[in-house]
Amino acid sequence: MKDGKEPGALRTIGELSAMLDVKQHVLRYWEQQFPMLQPLKRSGGRRYYRSDDVALVMRIDALVNRAGYTLKGARAAIEQEQAAPSGQPPAAASIAASPSTDHELRASLQVIRDRLAQALAA
Repeated sequence: MKDGKEPGALRTIGELSAMLDVKQHVLRYWEQQFPMLQPLKRSGGRRYYRSDDVALVMRIDALVNRAGYTLKGARAAIEQEQAAPSGQPPAAASIAASPSTDHELRASLQVIRDRLAQALAA
């Protein structure tokens, strides 16, 4: 992430919004739709996203805005990844699930590419 912060630093909703080009109200809505997305909330309700939260938001963004998943479908895909055996990385788990369409396979590969790019940028 090229925002001048350390990779593990907390990010505000404004910083995350600018980084992903996703409106802040959409990020708040995703918190309601994805129970696993729980940024820290400080006084006044100010949100702080940890690196795991940022990775999850990037995953949601990739599925919903680039791969064409519905919110329900994206939530199911993420839940399936999180339920994968602990020794298996999440990206490999989604491929191991044998995507049933080319569209799903492309989405899985896009997520892997995004994660690789994120790792290289860190």
